[in-house]
Amino acid sequence: MIIVRRQHRVLIQGITGKQGTFWTERMQEYGTNVVGGVNPKKAGTTHCGVPVYASAVEAMKETSFDVSVLFIPPLRVKDAALDAIEAGARNICILTEYIPVQDVMYIMAAQGAETDITGPNTAGSVTVGEGFMGFMPAFNERIFNHGTVGVISRSGSLGTLMCQNIVSAGFGQSAFLGIGGDPIIGTTTRKALEALDNDEGTEAVVIVGEIGGAMEEEAAEYAAGMDKPVIAFIAGGAAPVGKKMGHAGAIVVGNRGTYESKQKALQAAGVTVLATPSDVGGALKERLGS
Repeated sequence: MIIVRRQHRVLIQGITGKQGTFWTERMQEYGTNVVGGVNPKKAGTTHCGVPVYASAVEAMKETSFDVSVLFIPPLRVKDAALDAIEAGARNICILTEYIPVQDVMYIMAAQGAETDITGPNTAGSVTVGEGFMGFMPAFNERIFNHGTVGVISRSGSLGTLMCQNIVSAGFGQSAFLGIGGDPIIGTTTRKALEALDNDEGTEAVVIVGEIGGAMEEEAAEYAAGMDKPVIAFIAGGAAPVGKKMGHAGAIVVGNRGTYESKQKALQAAGVTVLATPSDVGGALKERLGS
């Protein structure tokens, strides 16, 4: 389960912290169905109007939930994620960056077939008009407005910019999926693309990628068979050779992960590749015929 809907029940691990509190309140105001939180030291109390539990396993026994959002420090993410996996969460949103790589590998190895993981190092996701998880400004109508364009982004800031450009051009979004900028993540660009392709409310998809890794090339293989139009912007085209950009995942090895390899693969699959994010409006009007 990658796209989180209004009816899905959300648990916040780390709900009583400063960031957990602030963003839980924003999620609740937007309509996210937050049903509980986790803090072992404050189990049995109420916070943000919902009960606090000692663990995700205990929360599942008491109230049941579909999604867990982690506002957890890097060195504690492994235990929190394993707790959510054991509880049976269908989606785990790991917002944290700087998690030790071996911990991320352990989490992914423990991931069951019924659990989708978003992140690590993600700004979260938005189902416009229904709910959001994480740090995305879903409540800002200049950035998010209900429509039929699905957006996938490795970067929270570039994803926000792209969403703003989409709204400025007169379009709106069905969903935003922030997949995260680390080398090892749970939901890849291709997996997110498949989810939006199968979403009835999505008529077109915009991918915000970047140099490094091969996720955009792998997504291009799937896009080649899609009926829905796909548009992409790849950040880092002007980066010097051998220069690592902002995300840990933006590492180019040989000819893999270069701007040129991604551009070539996407264009061969029929994807419109943008020179700048500001070009998205014209591309959507051309591909959607409106």
